[in-house]
Amino acid sequence: MGEQGSGWPFVGRGGPLTAVREALRSGAGMMIAGAAGVGKSRLAAHALAGQQGCVVVHALGTETASMIPFGAFAHVLTGPPRTGENLLRWAARHLRDLARRRELLVSVDDAHRLDPASAALVHYLAAKGEARLLVTVRSGEAQPDPVVALWKDELLPRIELPPLTVAEVGEVLAGALGGEVAAETVRHLARVSEGNLLYLREVVHAGRTSGCLAERDGLWRWRGELSVTTRLRELVGDRIGHLDGDEREVLELVAFGEPLGAALLAELTSAGAVERVESRGLIVTVDDGRRDHLRLGHPLYGEVVRLGCGTLRARRRLRMLAEALEATGLRRREDELRAAVWRLDSGSVTDPAVLTSAAKLAWGRQDPRLAARLARAAIDAGAGVAAVAVLGEVLMVLGDADSAVTALREAARDAVTESERAQHAYSLGVSLAWAGADAEACHVLDTAIATLTGPAWRQEAYVYRAVTDCMAGRLTGAARALALARACTPGTLRGAAHGASLEAWVDAYAGRTERALAVAERTMATVEDWRELAPHALPTFLDAQCAARTFSGRLEEAARTAGRGMELPAAELSVTGFGAYRAMAARLRGDAAGAVRWCRDDMARLPAGEPYLGRVVAEHAHALALLGRLDEARESLADAGELAARWAFTRQHVLHAAVWVAAAGGDLDEAVRLCRVAASHARRHELGGNLMFALHDLVRLGERAPGLGELAGEVEGPLVRLLARHERALGDPVALRAVAEEYERLGMVLYAAEATAHEAAAHHDAGRGRLARSARARAGALARLCTGVSTPALVELATPGLTPRQREILQLAAAGLTNREIAERLTLSRRTAANHLQAAYDKLGVNDRTQVSRLLEAL
Repeated sequence: MGEQGSGWPFVGRGGPLTAVREALRSGAGMMIAGAAGVGKSRLAAHALAGQQGCVVVHALGTETASMIPFGAFAHVLTGPPRTGENLLRWAARHLRDLARRRELLVSVDDAHRLDPASAALVHYLAAKGEARLLVTVRSGEAQPDPVVALWKDELLPRIELPPLTVAEVGEVLAGALGGEVAAETVRHLARVSEGNLLYLREVVHAGRTSGCLAERDGLWRWRGELSVTTRLRELVGDRIGHLDGDEREVLELVAFGEPLGAALLAELTSAGAVERVESRGLIVTVDDGRRDHLRLGHPLYGEVVRLGCGTLRARRRLRMLAEALEATGLRRREDELRAAVWRLDSGSVTDPAVLTSAAKLAWGRQDPRLAARLARAAIDAGAGVAAVAVLGEVLMVLGDADSAVTALREAARDAVTESERAQHAYSLGVSLAWAGADAEACHVLDTAIATLTGPAWRQEAYVYRAVTDCMAGRLTGAARALALARACTPGTLRGAAHGASLEAWVDAYAGRTERALAVAERTMATVEDWRELAPHALPTFLDAQCAARTFSGRLEEAARTAGRGMELPAAELSVTGFGAYRAMAARLRGDAAGAVRWCRDDMARLPAGEPYLGRVVAEHAHALALLGRLDEARESLADAGELAARWAFTRQHVLHAAVWVAAAGGDLDEAVRLCRVAASHARRHELGGNLMFALHDLVRLGERAPGLGELAGEVEGPLVRLLARHERALGDPVALRAVAEEYERLGMVLYAAEATAHEAAAHHDAGRGRLARSARARAGALARLCTGVSTPALVELATPGLTPRQREILQLAAAGLTNREIAERLTLSRRTAANHLQAAYDKLGVNDRTQVSRLLEAL
């Protein structure tokens, strides 16, 4: 067959494969159409593999054979025709003779390249019904009339094979690489290859050869720029084909400047050359709703075309683009940014104001790396405080807050005008807060508030003051600063958007979930008005929505929102770590293994040293603990503690994880103590949603938490009321069963299993053995849906009849602790610990720690 990649897994084609096999089984056959490299030949080969009881004749259309009559079938047509015999009948007779009274199936690959006689033969076979046909053709290519007639005259149905989707690319990569692939890497390779299997294989080969694609900590990740191998360059070059001088100029300009306006490109080259290149599919027209743009027909065309230009030629093309766009008057914001980048890349920019303005635009477009590059160029060209302020904010989110603070402190003396003083204060204040210097951050912003006179400047100063309060865990102070910001009129659209996003964030974390979602929904309805002006706002809104939806029990919505956050243009945006919420949603549903995967994916994206990275690592530790991977969980918890310590809301994830790491180690007394520490921290920092989970963790560990009932009047949403019902229902099997059913309705399968385990224990304590066994069976069925997860309530299912102390000692023994270590941990005598352990052995019918471990693993 004509396409590559036969060693790769065949995925994403189940529907087309079924359709083709059905057409071959009960019809005349099928025509498979699609772009070069999309997988037509592989689909045909898999379809043929399932055919039995027929003789298959293979034919291949090639440029060489297309010059020879019946060239595609020359390998099976032997002997001259009979005198006067029609050539088509002669060829058909030869093929029938090969079948020897069995059914004939003719497979023709690349039928668009058939010579006229072969094409006529294929049409003859279909029209006369003398064979079933499986034909592949390349979409967009000129085809012989008889081949076109196959589907136009309805002799064969035609199926168009699309490129692989992102999910299908992920399946292919996981199979080809033999391991898990980071989601961002899947998206990157899907984007570069556009789902073309042939190109995907070559890009993967290039990445592995260059080291850009490598397995790191059990996860395949792409880092760095695409390296174009000779093989990939030849493949793409063949697809591009021969270009005359004008056509090459068109393709080079689009490669360096896409998307380009059609009129602008025609002015730089010629309309005829543009049309010729477009007709070959090398460039395509895209309508963005305002004007037509021209883009390359495939991302890899740009890589190859740019590689073919030397430095001087590339700079000339970039200058041509910049000059042409500047001549239009730079009517749109994106025009100013693009012209500045082209000037910078061509070495022809000198105006620092242009670079500073472009840096702000790049930051607004959520491209922090480009913004940093432009800001540095502006500073090198002599720009003032405004460029340093942009660079400071960008460095902060790129994980280098210390460098941001250093640069801003050095620039303080240059801030003279109110505009400069304001921008400098905002950037320095938030960078200090990001770096953990809370007191200094507050002083810088309070000074700005006291000295700035313009209402717009004061508005933003209050917003940034609220940011510092949020990071330090002072939500009431943040709400007060935001109220003062709203009172500054007239303000700016940027200030209003940032203020609203922070208002939603404060409400969400305080537990005012419905209010947070209302603010977010109302403001995000106008996102296109402020998206580029307020770069922090969109990710902050998404984070607030994740928190509000998680705290109110809307797990599917929270997961979708977190997924949207993970797909933002840059991983290093002002609010990141969305993988933590994706993991929380999975964990609350009982999918701890999925939570580990989401965390690992985000851990591969985030800058080192980020507090947001800390909360993701903490969720990683939490999920590992539920899976019983104790050593890994402890290691992740230690890392998370250091990373997340700077801010109250990230530190909360570490405190929650510590509870379950202790529980996984069998130390339930310590787990209960850590629950109270987490609850105290959440209460002190006004984190109502986190307080709800911290108090309920006590319930999951079998303890009372009366504060949950009080919290149900403060935190909004149905989840807090359900958690409070669970606490009140302890010991009441009827109420516990109702609670478990409600957990199931919300998709919280793990919590449903635990509540049902509590129900079983309540029946057992009341001496209702039959009902206890029934509840244990239901709890076990739910627990099995939470693959690999173990919690104290679920351990109780495998160890009925034990006292809490016996169960605690049993878990410590299963974790490998000696009797002496258990006694020291629980402040008991060695004899008492040994007696408890022996009593547990007797009740369970086991003899040693090994058998206990097997029993718990069987759960």
